Amino acid sequence: MSEYENIAQRYIDSWNEHDADKRTALIAEVFTPEATYTDPLAQVAGTAAIDRVIAGAQEQFAGLEFRLGPVDGHNDIARFTWFLGAPDAEPLVIGFDVVTLADGRIERVLGFLDKVPA
Repeated sequence: MSEYENIAQRYIDSWNEHDADKRTALIAEVFTPEATYTDPLAQVAGTAAIDRVIAGAQEQFAGLEFRLGPVDGHNDIARFTWFLGAPDAEPLVIGFDVVTLADGRIERVLGFLDKVPA
């Protein structure tokens, strides 16, 4: 697994972690303290705010899980597709994120939604 695949998988793991304390700890490992997260639905800064966005998504999409798609990266920048849906089912949501890294941690997320429920 490449450095970029590893960080992307850990990022997805943070979205799937439902235990609040474990999720907070994982976010602290994966993101820099001042990390920013921007997608069509949210624009936040800092790990506490990112944790709140993730907790909100988990509440909104209870019972669904994120899965990682193809990952590509170079020069501390990675891009990857992700899927949100029930296990072993067609994804309800498909997204594409670009992350920038600093010292092996995510410092910026730019998220795009390719498929959303009607």
